[in-house]
Amino acid sequence: MKSYILKKAGFLVVSLLLMTSCENVLDEYNPSGLTAETVFTTPEGFETLVNAAYSYQRWWYGKEEGYNVSETGTDIWTSGAGEVYRDLTQYLNLQGNNGALTSLWREFYAAVNLCNGGISRIEKAGLSASLRLVREGELRFLRAFYYWHLVETWGNVHFTTQETNGIVSTANRTNAETIYNQIFEDLKYAVTNLPATQAQYGRATKGAAQAFLARMYLTRGLNKEALEMAQAVINSNTYKLEANYADLWKMSNLKNKEVIHAIDYSTNLVINDLANSTSNPYGHSRGSNNGHLLFLMKYDDRPGMTRDITNGRPFNRYMPTRFLLDLYSDDDARYEGSFMQAWYANSNSRPAGINLGDTAVYCTRKEIPDAFEATRKYPTYDRSKIYNADGTVKDNLRYPTLSKFMDPTRASLNEAQSARDVFVIRLAEVYLIAAEAQMKLGNAQAAADYVNVVRNRAAKPGKAAAMQVTASQMTLDFILDERARELAGEQIRWFDLKRTGKLLSRIRAYAPDNAINLQDHHVLRPIPQTQLDAVTNKAEFTQNPGYQ
Repeated sequence: MKSYILKKAGFLVVSLLLMTSCENVLDEYNPSGLTAETVFTTPEGFETLVNAAYSYQRWWYGKEEGYNVSETGTDIWTSGAGEVYRDLTQYLNLQGNNGALTSLWREFYAAVNLCNGGISRIEKAGLSASLRLVREGELRFLRAFYYWHLVETWGNVHFTTQETNGIVSTANRTNAETIYNQIFEDLKYAVTNLPATQAQYGRATKGAAQAFLARMYLTRGLNKEALEMAQAVINSNTYKLEANYADLWKMSNLKNKEVIHAIDYSTNLVINDLANSTSNPYGHSRGSNNGHLLFLMKYDDRPGMTRDITNGRPFNRYMPTRFLLDLYSDDDARYEGSFMQAWYANSNSRPAGINLGDTAVYCTRKEIPDAFEATRKYPTYDRSKIYNADGTVKDNLRYPTLSKFMDPTRASLNEAQSARDVFVIRLAEVYLIAAEAQMKLGNAQAAADYVNVVRNRAAKPGKAAAMQVTASQMTLDFILDERARELAGEQIRWFDLKRTGKLLSRIRAYAPDNAINLQDHHVLRPIPQTQLDAVTNKAEFTQNPGYQ
């Protein structure tokens, strides 16, 4: 769904409606003189509210802050040389002054308040009976979506289903169970009232609500319900796995049948709101997908190489742990479908013997014999050059690079914005949800059957049999390994480890750089200090344990 719809009606969404529930400072911006009471009582005006509610997804998905909170600081990613938020990735003196956490808290509470306002106002919006059910289903889906991020990231947080229409200087600490009960209620409403398809790509559908509800049930240990909801998605025949894993990530194939819910970024980058004071009370930038920048190694200073559109603009923020690279067998096409290892000469200035298009740099997860390396005209970075014997990082500039999010369609080599959509939920994850639920219900063979559907697609030609797994292999750690192989980088890993109680143990076992500063309290993030400073009931609304 394109955010330009927000502007077509010519209305300004007033900041009173969008303000964060717990903020004690309000900068009102309403030059039109219009108010929520007048704008949102028309169908056209109400559409601006619903579209604005979607736009807040862009603060997390495809953005550096969102990747740092949801992927790094786990067993599969650690800091590259260009890392900005080492306090999140390596838990280095993580406190409430972290900028990423501050902005995400602020924006998601603004989003929740907007959803609350829309749900409370929809009866007087002038919508037809059928459209009203759909729009309320979308707002409830989004409210559940935003509350899930908040409660899982920070634990017992401020909770309300009422719209805030003025300055509020107190906040509550509501237990997670209460918040999840609301999440379930909202998602059930969405499942009942959303259509199977929507005319605008990126809007919530019945399948998206079912898939997200399956994820939520699994998170709360409701395995029977998770299985039933996952099966409803699978058996609907609305979605289909792509035949080739690598094809999922082609810019020409983003709107494919495997994707259940996505954040839709426009090819017209202006439409993606690099700065927006119309639908956001703070006027902060969001812009397009930046994921293509963040996982790239530093290649453009190597002999024979110069920065170009094909190889991307290397921000060098995150690199894979050795553990992640080792998860893929040689029979698994997802490794080549997820990572690039070779860079080909593109510079007019090249070492002797290397022509344009020849290999100029090679990074591999495997060990290359020294004698073979000596015969190469190009530099090689193998296992022992990238990682130390204990798995800690030796070279955080050169490593196999996650290629899933690269965008060779950008207009220029330094363009930081990408039109790539972000896949939030896709069918492969639903199969793995069903597998995990079956395993926890004691049905190991049924769990293996679901996993094998995903692994069959992942198998290289002629290797399908070798990729199949058995009932005896169905353990929680195996399923977490499989989710890493399938979903690496897709902004779900931290939540997977936290919900399974494996965050601390797997970081300590498999990500030694991240484990150095890891403490037990890091299973929750610190409440932003700006929030703590803003409230007047400081004795009741306190920092999460372990943080200053």
